[in-house]
Amino acid sequence: MLVQSYLFFNGRCEEALEFYRKALGAQVTMMMRFKDNPDPMTDGCGPDGGPAPDPNSVMHASFKIGETEVMASDGMGGGKAEFKGFSLSVSVATDAEAQRVFKLLGEGGKVEMPMGKTFFASAFGVVADRFGVSWMVINPLPMP
Repeated sequence: MLVQSYLFFNGRCEEALEFYRKALGAQVTMMMRFKDNPDPMTDGCGPDGGPAPDPNSVMHASFKIGETEVMASDGMGGGKAEFKGFSLSVSVATDAEAQRVFKLLGEGGKVEMPMGKTFFASAFGVVADRFGVSWMVINPLPMP
């Protein structure tokens, strides 16, 4: 069994992929636009029977951050993307790397918990990026 995150950016997927490439070294392994769908959608097949999605928007993408694969899409264009009730956690090897990643992810976003030392990490912080995705950045301490 494999569980993966699938993020819907409602029109900002390509922008998000580029942002994660710069901030986290993400590598896009696959991207398909709605216009490349072998079973194209026509008007009346969109959300709630409405118009089909923009043919140039991202139907499906996969990208890797380190060893983790994340999937993403523009979705069906159902309005503002909302990412509630979860965070993605990124573990790094040094406090300097934690600070660097935290700062990059926070550009245009919002700090939810400032970077600092905790009982479980030499560096830990939570930041929502410019798309609203919450990230926990951690350099964990060795567990006993």
